[in-house]
Amino acid sequence: MEQIHEQIKTTIKDLYGLDVAPDITPSPENIDADYSSNIALKLAKDLHKAPMEIANEIAPKISAKVSAPGFVNFTLPDEYLAAQIKNLSTNFRENISSDEYSGKTVICEFSDPNPFKVLHVGHLYTSIIGDSISRLFEYSGAKVIRANFGGDVGLHVAKTLYILEQKSPADFTIEDIAKCYVEGTAAYEDSEDAHARITELNKKIYQINSENLHDSKLAELYWKGRELSYDYFKDFYAQIGVHFDKFYPESTVADLGLAKVKEELEKGVYEMSDGAVIFNGDKFGLHTRVFINKEGVPTYETKDVGLIFTKWQDYHFDKSVVITGSEQLEYMKVVLKSVEQYAPDLVEKTTHLTHGLVKLPGNVKMSSRKGNFLKAVDVLNMVRDELQSEYNSTDNTVALAATKYAFLKYKMGGHIIFDPKESVKMTGNSGPYLLYACVRAKKILASVNDAFEEHISQRGKYGATEAHNDGPEGTFRKSIFTDAERNLVKKILEYKGTLKEAVAEMAPHKVASYLYELAQEFSRFYEHCPVAGSDREAERTKLVKVYLDTMSHGLNILGINIPEEM
Repeated sequence: MEQIHEQIKTTIKDLYGLDVAPDITPSPENIDADYSSNIALKLAKDLHKAPMEIANEIAPKISAKVSAPGFVNFTLPDEYLAAQIKNLSTNFRENISSDEYSGKTVICEFSDPNPFKVLHVGHLYTSIIGDSISRLFEYSGAKVIRANFGGDVGLHVAKTLYILEQKSPADFTIEDIAKCYVEGTAAYEDSEDAHARITELNKKIYQINSENLHDSKLAELYWKGRELSYDYFKDFYAQIGVHFDKFYPESTVADLGLAKVKEELEKGVYEMSDGAVIFNGDKFGLHTRVFINKEGVPTYETKDVGLIFTKWQDYHFDKSVVITGSEQLEYMKVVLKSVEQYAPDLVEKTTHLTHGLVKLPGNVKMSSRKGNFLKAVDVLNMVRDELQSEYNSTDNTVALAATKYAFLKYKMGGHIIFDPKESVKMTGNSGPYLLYACVRAKKILASVNDAFEEHISQRGKYGATEAHNDGPEGTFRKSIFTDAERNLVKKILEYKGTLKEAVAEMAPHKVASYLYELAQEFSRFYEHCPVAGSDREAERTKLVKVYLDTMSHGLNILGINIPEEM
């Protein structure tokens, strides 16, 4: 694909003096070719020529054919395809490596749960997709720091401690904390006395944290709840195979954010309004938001300002990616626009990605404030229950693959419907289907190896017999591929281009879609091309090995492991 791309690009430059990047896609079924480009149609307006005329000028230069209304079509020789597969099979990682981010530092911030709250399905989603995007950057040669930012101070903590303080429990769990938050939220909204007490507690919690106080019942409850929350987070991340290099509690960045906002207040970036410090987003077509409230307490906005500068101090990043739910989109626009006024280089290095809500079939709206939200652990348990019910399996590797793939196969941005029953199906576009396609390949390779060992044993026992054609590690013979072989080879060779697009767009769904299509091609190959004992055993064995290498690498990008058997 890359060679075709360069050939067309060079030809266009020579013929028309234009520097154009052509689009190349697999040819439609009604065209007898492997790949097609619509470059002639794209150039027609600029060149004031008919697409067919342009296509007929380009095609002879690059040994291509033309079809209406102006497609340039390519058919790759079997020898070329065989050589490419051989190269991938012997030097796979080097052939797909990229230096786009080589030597660069990328910090990926995602998940971002607040202590004193329970992880919900949104945290699970952003944890899975954030980890996959981090893996894409790592594939591209970047040094990646996975960061996690959470509110260990703030009104939600005050609401929780307001109830805990009244109950004064000798011991409590993360589930107790979640219930207290719901009760505290209701009290804050319904009772003036509770509202006043929670506001007072909010200021005390800042003092407890900033001065590291341990001399009161409130301080004891605070530190215990904070520690319990972080232990709970780390245990859950270990369950789903996601790790973080740096946890940033809000309290650790609030002072720097406060200092920056006060400094820029003097310069006119921020303004005073009714006793609070605001950023007037109206000037930029955005919302106006409070950065320091009337009590002098920094809001989430100021803590995010502090986080940006703390990340820079810690890592001097080349790129910072922040992944949140779509409800944070307008909020982050205001934060970044304010920082842009005095640190435009940091904002230029920052990319904010958003994802939609995760909903169950039936479209039930959930809210952590009301306590009717779907917890992250509930999602995993639902998938495990479906796996147990459908296949009598308790394989956690398969359950995680089903969950992760169910999220990652969607393009990030819109809302998604998560159906646990669909996620565990062994057929169709699912994680277990991809795993089964890999395990099937492993069994083929095992059977070939067993047959080869038996062959060698017989030679030693009875004398030399006819050897396998170059053995399982041999090279492709110069013979014609069958249709199923050829289609599998072409799909494998599309992987590098897919990864390049996925990295450029920070889009794991492109890898997921590709792997599903690759698994489908392998299933057709499996149906029509026996391997062990066939007259093309060596070639097909090599093809299966390259296929499995490609699937393994792609699934690793998605954070999915392959079991030994299913």
